[in-house]
Amino acid sequence: MERPYIFCHMMTSLDGKIMGNYMSTPEGSAAGDAFYNISFGKEPFYKHQGWLSGRVTTDDNFTLYHKPQLDENAPKVPEGDYIVNTNAGMYYISIDPNGKLGWDKNTLTYIDTAAHVIEVLTEKASNAYKAFLRILNIPYIIAGENTLDYGLVLHKLKTLFGIETLMLGGGGVMNWSFLQAGMCDELSVVIASVADGSTQTPTLFVQKEGLTTNAPVSFDLQNIQIMNGGSIWLRYLVKKES
Repeated sequence: MERPYIFCHMMTSLDGKIMGNYMSTPEGSAAGDAFYNISFGKEPFYKHQGWLSGRVTTDDNFTLYHKPQLDENAPKVPEGDYIVNTNAGMYYISIDPNGKLGWDKNTLTYIDTAAHVIEVLTEKASNAYKAFLRILNIPYIIAGENTLDYGLVLHKLKTLFGIETLMLGGGGVMNWSFLQAGMCDELSVVIASVADGSTQTPTLFVQKEGLTTNAPVSFDLQNIQIMNGGSIWLRYLVKKES
């Protein structure tokens, strides 16, 4: 199957959390700067054309749980994908199987990185939601009937949008799902030198009952680097099981 090279790039606390109070500490801020510069800075280590996140991560960071403005009486849209904005230098891909994210425009800015939005839907997304995306000129791809077809998602991102290298950026459920599906090649983790002990925040990888299992995935360590603020950058290749 033709698909992009995929690296999962995340920042965590010492206790493995990808969100939480630790992020507002000096150590968390230093790790956040390192995380950004590795993949989005002026001279990034990774040269990629887009990053992908799940619906909750998108709502937490960009759409802020706004509700989409839907017209339930919208005319029937054509079947299949809606492909526009195929020449953008950077894309943000949101996995939104049911069509729930409340976008207000087709671009976003993450610190100083601008990106065009791509929505990934399943057949469960309503006609009203697809019409809503078309009004905003947000491209979408359909990948699966009731559940997401990861292979089809990645194939379409490469063949329709020219994405050769893709960053997987959370949340924990999405990261684990792609790993278990064999759709992740590399893991990059910046670990901040701080912990907050919370039991209410998500970790780097999270199993979701009925979607994934807790079958272990192994990694080959490639590099360890000490960063500013006492953080550590770890790079692994995902071991491919025979």
